[in-house]
Amino acid sequence: MTSHRLNPHPVEKPWGRTDIPACYGVADGRRIGEIWFTGPDDCVQPLLVKYLFTSERLSIQVHPDDEQARAQNHPSGKSECWYVLDTQGDARLGIGLVRPLSPEALRVAALDGSIEDLIDWKPVQPGSFYYIPAGTIHAIGGGITLVEIQQNSDITYRLYDYGRPRPLHLDEGVAVSRPKPYPLQGQQVKRTEDMLLVERPLAPFHVESRMGKAGDTIVLEQDQAWFTPISGSGVIDGKAWRAGECWLISGAAELTLETEMHALIATL
Repeated sequence: MTSHRLNPHPVEKPWGRTDIPACYGVADGRRIGEIWFTGPDDCVQPLLVKYLFTSERLSIQVHPDDEQARAQNHPSGKSECWYVLDTQGDARLGIGLVRPLSPEALRVAALDGSIEDLIDWKPVQPGSFYYIPAGTIHAIGGGITLVEIQQNSDITYRLYDYGRPRPLHLDEGVAVSRPKPYPLQGQQVKRTEDMLLVERPLAPFHVESRMGKAGDTIVLEQDQAWFTPISGSGVIDGKAWRAGECWLISGAAELTLETEMHALIATL
């Protein structure tokens, strides 16, 4: 068994925020949009965990699936999931479209801006969870703090960016998009019980929400597990952990809880 506290990498973004809570270790006034967690010696792992902090809408985008990505010589596509930690104002996630479109109609909507009204902007609150399969047209709204667990791929095709001067990827994005309503149901995570949030074969990974009381011991027995404590503190095989971190665990591990815990645990 090995357990590693993953290395946090704050990433400045124009759509980020300066009011990042101190527990994330970047309360220095920078406009942080993301915190990535990377493995020992920055070795590439199959999953990537991020925190996102938004002050405005992110671009409307899409990711390829594994088959489409490998056809372009990439190791994998990108399916992901979002767990909402905090919201401000009218917080919404754009997931899927309000009605089906042909590829040609999708291209026109991206070019003339009408895609803003065609994306399904779902209201969210702390505890909202959505799985975003590859091919789903999506966007993250402003005023949201969330945890993203994803396949470790950086392939993003931007369809629309509200007139901002970044490049779009219309040919690639239209080719991999499934321009239709989101076919799944979101979940509201209960802070009173463990919940399985997504699993194979629907997704290329499993994610569960785990709860625990002070004094509890939880044993994890997986080949690999990404342990992301949302709240709480404790010890993992003699090493202190706390909320705001992410750990990669290989083999069996014993978690001891010093305070009440809520955590996301991802496995392959």
